Amino acid sequence: MMSTNPSLDILRDVKKGTLSPEDAMLKLRLQPYEDLGYARIDHHRELRQGIAEVIYGEGKTPEQISGIVSAMRAKNQKTILITRMSKEAADVVGKTHEINYHELARVGIVGDIPTPNGVGKIVVATGGTTDLPVAEEAALTAEALGNEVIRLYDVGVAGLHRLLSKIEIVMQAQAIVAVAGMEGALPSVMGGLADCPVIAVPTSIGYGANFGGLSALLTMLNSCASGVCTMNIDNGFGGGYLASMINHPRRSVS
Repeated sequence: MMSTNPSLDILRDVKKGTLSPEDAMLKLRLQPYEDLGYARIDHHRELRQGIAEVIYGEGKTPEQISGIVSAMRAKNQKTILITRMSKEAADVVGKTHEINYHELARVGIVGDIPTPNGVGKIVVATGGTTDLPVAEEAALTAEALGNEVIRLYDVGVAGLHRLLSKIEIVMQAQAIVAVAGMEGALPSVMGGLADCPVIAVPTSIGYGANFGGLSALLTMLNSCASGVCTMNIDNGFGGGYLASMINHPRRSVS
């Protein structure tokens, strides 16, 4: 079976006798990171953590992002996730790589979305429509990491019947990412309904005393429901990433 792990390929070549141990050691020494001058790419992250490095696009020039993508592709990384990416950067990367850009979430994906291989499904829910950019960042992150994602959007507690009508989906989830602004009550409600971890993601959506998402953050940190953990404000990526880890309790090296 073809591997997507360069380090594992090196070890297999040694086993087959097509690569000497000395040459393998040299290759492994060169693998940990690659210095591009403006970035040091961690090629061993997948080997250590089970998930390859993700590019944070905000603050990087389009040319820098393109250079990092090229270096990752040269090391056979099949799926490259780029978060907080501008349309301008996506246009530059698209000149040399096929990229699927999601403008609402500001997420770019180079390569194919992997076939879901988690043990269950991840539910991404929002309190309202204005939470969609953060929720889509979470959902696309989870999909790029090999998860089946079910989206439940605009099911906030102001109309609780909307959420309760989808209770079977909530009950079947392996992990839930609950994204909400305003008072941020959605994760606590979902935590009281589900038997899986709920990852609360506060958004900066709300009126004056929302304080840019601080009110939702404090509500989620003080949740009375057990099994709720809280990300930072607008951190959809972190929510999707953690949900993927929950849905992949052990990753095989095959």
